[in-house]
Amino acid sequence: MLVKSLLTLSMLLIANIFMTFAWYGHLKYKSVNLLVVILISWSIAFIEYCFQVPANRIGSSIFSTAQLKAMQEIITLTVFSAFSIFYLKEAVTLNHLIGFVLIIIAAYFIFK
Repeated sequence: MLVKSLLTLSMLLIANIFMTFAWYGHLKYKSVNLLVVILISWSIAFIEYCFQVPANRIGSSIFSTAQLKAMQEIITLTVFSAFSIFYLKEAVTLNHLIGFVLIIIAAYFIFK
């Protein structure tokens, strides 16, 4: 069970890194043609799906769907915050952090 949990979390983390680049990475290159950006984003998203789908399949044997979604959201917020700060050079404000904490509290109740 521990191995499946760690595998699920690891794969969700990797998937979210790719997802974040697919969805937001192009914002650093606003002069690139939109069609090119879409094709590149789809290519990156394909890699994301190669991790996301197996992570959910493996994780569903030990977690409920709601728990998987809650994990996904917390991982997404963590990855997105780091991405925002280090890649896009945007600040994460106190309001953002408060919102993220509330989502983490919601996840606590989902796992309770």
